[in-house]
Amino acid sequence: QVQLVESGGGLVQAGGSLRLSCAASGSISRINAMGWYRQAPGKQRELVARIRSGDSTNYADSVKGRFTISRDNAKNTVYLQMNSLKPEDTAVYYCNADVVVAGMGHYVRNYWGQGTQVTVSS
Repeated sequence: QVQLVESGGGLVQAGGSLRLSCAASGSISRINAMGWYRQAPGKQRELVARIRSGDSTNYADSVKGRFTISRDNAKNTVYLQMNSLKPEDTAVYYCNADVVVAGMGHYVRNYWGQGTQVTVSS
């Protein structure tokens, strides 16, 4: 199967920066799209940013101009550079990927990481 492992979360002051990483491993033929979602206490999980195989991206309006998503296809890794962090960015950040599983033809399955906590203090 496929595993997604996030890293890079932590505690930062408002205005600071963090860089999240998510590495995919396992039975991977190809990764079509990777993205980051977040869930704050008492709120629904929401899309933060997503990047497709052709490197097209989309962002939540709340993070445009502050966050940048990128990927390293050779390493099956996606990054989220977060600048000018605000207290409202505090949440658990989850990595997500649409994976063409090796040996299963064109079948695409969606996977989630375990999440990494980002806390922004005011």
